[in-house]
Parts: sequence; C-alpha cells; structure tokens
Amino acid sequence: MTNNTKSNEFQRQQNKEEMKKQLITFATMILFTIIAFLIVGSGIMSKMLAIPLLLVLALIQVAFQFYYFMHMKDKGHELASVMIYGGVWAAILTVSALSLVIWW
Repeated sequence: MTNNTKSNEFQRQQNKEEMKKQLITFATMILFTIIAFLIVGSGIMSKMLAIPLLLVLALIQVAFQFYYFMHMKDKGHELASVMIYGGVWAAILTVSALSLVIWW
C-alpha cells in the first residue's frame, strides 16, 4: 500500500466523520425547531418560561451554525472567528445600551 493510498483512505475517513457530525447537528437543529414550534403553537407553557427556553434553543442553534456549518472549529478560520465574535460582542453591547436607555 503506497503513501498516496493511505492518505486517500485517511481523507475519506475524515470526510465520512465530518459528514456524520454535520448530519447529526442538522437533525438536532431540526428537532430544536420542531420543539420551538410546539412550544409556541400549543401554548403549553407560560410566556415567562417559553421565552427564555426559546432563546436558549436559538443560542444553541447559532453555536451549531458557527462551529459546524461555517467551519469555525477548523484551523485557518481565526480571522473570521475574531470578526464574528467581535460583531456578536458589538451587538450585545448595543442591545444592552439601548435596553438601559429605554428602561432607565
């Protein structure tokens, strides 16, 4: 067996594992979306409980999007990571500042 064949086999195995992770993540995100629709559509929870739960489900889905579908977990995406996290931080600061101005 040559080095090229071993390398190709290793790459195929890596691709298979990556696809498996992406499919599991996608299925989980679909499940979270169904849960969110059921919570809102059925009215089984009060708004005081439903809103924080929906926000947590949304944050988990955003993390899945970043790490698995935008490949933020891979090497070579450091600059993109810094830019996205900087944008998230700026959004958090903006929402916090506007909330403080409105409620004060």
